Amino acid sequence: MPIKIHDLKPAAGSRKPSRRVGRGIAGKGGKTAGRGHKGRRARGTVPTRFEGGQTPIARRTPKAKGFRNPFRVEYAVVNLEALESFDNGATVDPDALRARGLVAKRGFVKVLGRGELTKKLIVKAHGSSKSAQQAIEAAGGSLELIALPWGEGRPPAGGNNALTNR
Repeated sequence: MPIKIHDLKPAAGSRKPSRRVGRGIAGKGGKTAGRGHKGRRARGTVPTRFEGGQTPIARRTPKAKGFRNPFRVEYAVVNLEALESFDNGATVDPDALRARGLVAKRGFVKVLGRGELTKKLIVKAHGSSKSAQQAIEAAGGSLELIALPWGEGRPPAGGNNALTNR
């Protein structure tokens, strides 16, 4: 026989009746009913946002406009004109760029398409623009994207700052 909605009831002992307080001075919860003596909390209701007289959080927080995206990923940018300084057939990866001082010692590298590329290079980077990819392939080279450490989807909150030296 299937169970019906009117047959459902909570497990035995899981529901307790609420304590009736303020019914004379005889037992527990009598007289002041756990509210102490006098004062606002004993008499009426206190707004949930009330913070005991200190400046409320709505007034403590700054009201400046703007938004800082916690998932922003910052890249060190390298343009094609900077790649022109490498020898023909060379492999250009973040370590090679750092060795020449073209990017900072930390962070991800992105190749952008400003300038011209005439040499055949094997470029390895964390990201690139379409124009940069087309220019590298037109010069006879290849572009290989390095996988970001968090894989597909959203980066961790804090972006690059949440990650160690990359």
